[in-house]
Amino acid sequence: MKKSSMISLAVLASASALLLAGCSSGSGGNSTDNASKTRACVILPDAVSSPRWENGDRPALQKAITDAGFTADIQNAQGDTSKYATIADQQLNKGCGVMLLVDYNGAGVTVAKKAKAQGIPVIAYDRPIAGADYYVSFDNEKVGELQGQSIVDALKAEGKDPATAKVVYMGGDPTDGNAKMFHDGAVKIMSAAGIKPAAEPPGIWDADKSATNFEQALTSLGGQVDAVWVANDTNASGVISVLDKNGLKVPVTGQDASTAGLQNVLLGKQTSTVYKPYQDEAKAASDLAITLLKGKKPSGITQNVGGVPFIAETPILITASNVQKVIDDGNAKASDICTGDVAAACTKYGVH
Repeated sequence: MKKSSMISLAVLASASALLLAGCSSGSGGNSTDNASKTRACVILPDAVSSPRWENGDRPALQKAITDAGFTADIQNAQGDTSKYATIADQQLNKGCGVMLLVDYNGAGVTVAKKAKAQGIPVIAYDRPIAGADYYVSFDNEKVGELQGQSIVDALKAEGKDPATAKVVYMGGDPTDGNAKMFHDGAVKIMSAAGIKPAAEPPGIWDADKSATNFEQALTSLGGQVDAVWVANDTNASGVISVLDKNGLKVPVTGQDASTAGLQNVLLGKQTSTVYKPYQDEAKAASDLAITLLKGKKPSGITQNVGGVPFIAETPILITASNVQKVIDDGNAKASDICTGDVAAACTKYGVH
């Protein structure tokens, strides 16, 4: 009996050990799952359409999310939809508590569906994404309105009738949901002033292709143009290179308040640029992501786009007279801007 009892006790001890091991394993699984819920998975679109993605948004999002005690997994698709999908799959396999996506050629739509199927909330950042739970951006139609008004005002300042002026429209890539809003906002203002496009090449986010497209449009107009509505600074640089080559200087718009754009504004080659302080957008998106990572429901969102709750930041028109604001905000450096031929213009406009 004594031997039998000892065997029974040994069996009981082994069973208890197995049971405890099982509990320990289960607990470890929950820890992994909980860890994945503290990760913010972010996908940026490229490093070509604008310098803001890597120089501005990435560090701002990284700092805000990590300072709040969460993990930020920020990747860049480098202008490749296949890479975008691969990054998303890798992030989802590791686990995400929230996904913050800047769309690229519609790649964000598929990723949003996959994330939501796993119960992961999706924030469309800067560009709208069908199926996202939230949208954080600047008021993109307002961006276009500021650009359109800049063209109208510049034409009138030159004594030209907007209704008879030859204005070329150089929009952004139509696969970017924001491009349509920029266009619609600009057209709203310009058409109200009687402007009709003298030419409108296909939209694109690329300086070299914009230069080629604009040069072809200029040739079709017999080398005559009164103004060019351009959706952003990158495209504007391409347009300006063609204008320079032909000895022309006409009102040109832009967006992003890039160093090159601000230089062109100071030189009078670009009438204006629209400034969108990335810190404002990044803060709004980070605050929203952190709220969701904490398992809370966001409140106070009153606007929507296509039924999606929308947090809209306000853009600012920049002309030569207020370039300093961008520098004061820390989003440009006078040492980068005030070089070469631009130095005299910086002195003229008090840029330092």
